[in-house]
Amino acid sequence: MKTLEVSLAERSYPIYIGSGLLSQAALLRTHIKRKEVIIVTNETVAPLYLDKVNKLLDGYQCESVILPDGEEFKTLEVMNKIFDALLEKHFSRQVTLIALGGGVIGDMTGFAAACYQRGVPFIQIPTTLLSQVDSSVGGKTAVNHALGKNMIGAFYQPQCVIADTDTLNTLDDRQLASGIAEVIKYGLINDLTFFEWLENNIQLLKERDPHALSYAIERSCQNKANIVAQDETEQDIRALLNLGHTFGHAIETGMGYGNWLHGEAIATGMLMAADLSARMGWMPFDEVKRIKAIFESAELPVMGPKPMNSEQFLSLMSVDKKVQDGVIRLVLLKGIGEAVLTDAYDQQKLLDTLAEFQPTE
Repeated sequence: MKTLEVSLAERSYPIYIGSGLLSQAALLRTHIKRKEVIIVTNETVAPLYLDKVNKLLDGYQCESVILPDGEEFKTLEVMNKIFDALLEKHFSRQVTLIALGGGVIGDMTGFAAACYQRGVPFIQIPTTLLSQVDSSVGGKTAVNHALGKNMIGAFYQPQCVIADTDTLNTLDDRQLASGIAEVIKYGLINDLTFFEWLENNIQLLKERDPHALSYAIERSCQNKANIVAQDETEQDIRALLNLGHTFGHAIETGMGYGNWLHGEAIATGMLMAADLSARMGWMPFDEVKRIKAIFESAELPVMGPKPMNSEQFLSLMSVDKKVQDGVIRLVLLKGIGEAVLTDAYDQQKLLDTLAEFQPTE
């Protein structure tokens, strides 16, 4: 087991990464202060892991909430089912919420924990690659709105993150690839050495090689923990973690939540950001080709969705948390391993990029 730390003074917490962690009761119990626990999971994960986590909590007052599975259910209405369960069972401010699932479950459980009686503890047990390397770490919690992704939420840190790599064995190939997109992101924003490792080892990740996956998860979490420790509430450097997200969130919203997986949309978004960066003369087009090649190797999309035109893209991109004074700020690249947040891009070149990624057939 590897243990990393997100250093946030009194809100610091550990990230545990390893095989068989859902068999270690003491690891989970250490981070639960009282005997009240509610596990939030979904219809896909519950049959696989809910009983296993329940057994770790023998002797606790433990209830569970099973939500529908999918990005389209990441709403205030569905999250209200968590509050219903908490209130119906008369849970107090001493309750600990456990998020057992992927990014949607983690985001909604964390937001519910931030809101219930003005804040109760919660624990992340991510079961997808994407949630293990990204969404479970850093305290971003949210639900979607019809007009924009993750626009309603809060910064709220968990007590710990328990990433059992064995859960990736039940992940389908499409979900695995979606997670690999977020792994590649860390190489692109500030870790050229890691990007080069990924170029040479992407096949091992696709084959679920346990050593390659453990290394990729650890390196990704360390990169994110380092950035979050410097900028918890995204005032500055943390925004770099959103490389490709302004484009990608527009795809997710425009196509309807759940039709494109988050990692699929972000992969295309990162390639669009790289293309615009090259058009600005900030990086060579040869590096854009390298980025495209690694996404293709991971079997991720490298073109935007056909139904979305440039006007739709711009409209949806304007509903973004990085918009400032009406200007869309973007995370772009000065090269592989060097991301920047900027509004100093040419609007016509942005339109050229949007046109480039609109399929013609």
